[in-house]
Amino acid sequence: MPKIELHMHLEGAAPPAFIRGLAAEQKTDLSGIFDEKGAYKYKDFWDFLKVYEAATSVLKTPKDYYRLTRAVLEESAASNVVYTESFLAPDFCGGGDVEAWKDYLAAIKQAADEMEREAGVVMRAIPTCVRHFGPDQARKTALCAQETKGDFVTGFGMGGDEAMGKQGDFKYAFDMAREAGLRLTTHAGEWGGPDSIRDALRDLKVERIGHGVRAIEDLALVDELAEAGIVLEVCPGSNIALGVYPKWSDHPIAELRKRGVKVTVSTDDPPFFHSTMRYEFDRLAETFGWEEDDFKDLNKTALDAAFCDEATRGAVAKKLEPADA
Repeated sequence: MPKIELHMHLEGAAPPAFIRGLAAEQKTDLSGIFDEKGAYKYKDFWDFLKVYEAATSVLKTPKDYYRLTRAVLEESAASNVVYTESFLAPDFCGGGDVEAWKDYLAAIKQAADEMEREAGVVMRAIPTCVRHFGPDQARKTALCAQETKGDFVTGFGMGGDEAMGKQGDFKYAFDMAREAGLRLTTHAGEWGGPDSIRDALRDLKVERIGHGVRAIEDLALVDELAEAGIVLEVCPGSNIALGVYPKWSDHPIAELRKRGVKVTVSTDDPPFFHSTMRYEFDRLAETFGWEEDDFKDLNKTALDAAFCDEATRGAVAKKLEPADA
C-alpha cells in the first residue's frame, strides 16, 4: 500500500553500494565501515555516529548530493512511499555557509523534482542541526533554513548525540526557525528518557518528536502527549537495531497508540538498520496483528502531521486513495 514517511536522514539513507562507489571514485579507503557482506558495520549508537560521519565524508559536492537524492528516492519508491520528509544537514552541505548550502539544496531539489515526475514520490526537506556540533553551529544551520524556506524547505529539526547538552541550549536556533515560519521537530526520548521529551516541548516548543518512544516510561507524559496531539516520528526498526529495545514485541509503539498518542512510522537511516518502509509495515503487522485499517490510520496521522502546504497535502491524499475508488 502507499506509505508516508516523516523521519529519514538523507545521508543516513545512502545505500552502502552508493557510498562505496563514491569512495572508489575519490580513491578514499572506507573499507573499515563495512562488513564482509558490504553492509555498514558499527558496535553501538556512538560507533554508529562515527560510521555515519565517515560515510558522509565522501559526499563532497552538490553533484554528489544530486546523485544521493536520486538513489535514496529510488529506494523509497520501491517501498511505494508516496511522500517523504528528509532531514538534511547544512553542516554536511557546505559547512553551514548559506551560499554553499543553496547550491547543495538546488541539486537536491532538482533530483527530488525529477523523482517526483518519474516515480511519484514527493519529497520535502527539513534542515537539521547536529546536536553534538553545539549551539553556535546550530544557529548557522537555522540561518540556512531561514534563507531557503519555501515549498521545498518546510521545517527545522535537530538530530545527533542526545547525551550532548540540553534541548534548551538550542532555543535560539529554534526561535530563529520559528520566526521564519518553519515547523519544528527534534530528536528526544530515544536515548534520553521522558525528561528529554518534556525539555523539548517546553524549551523548543516543537510539534513533533523524533522517536519519543521512551515516553512510555512515564504514563503521565503519555497522557500529556495524547492530550496535546504531539506526533511521534517512531522508527521501530532503528530502535531495535540500536538496542533501545531488544525485539519487536518489546517495542512500545502499539501501547503508545492504544493510549491515544499520535504515532507515525519511519525508517530513520534505513540501510544502517537493514530496513525499508515495507519491512517496517510487515514487522508491525506480524508483531501486533495490525491490519489494513491500522496502516491507513498511520498514513492519515502522518499526512495530517506533514510539514507541507495544503496543496501538497491534498495531492498526496489522492495518492493514498484506492486505485478503484
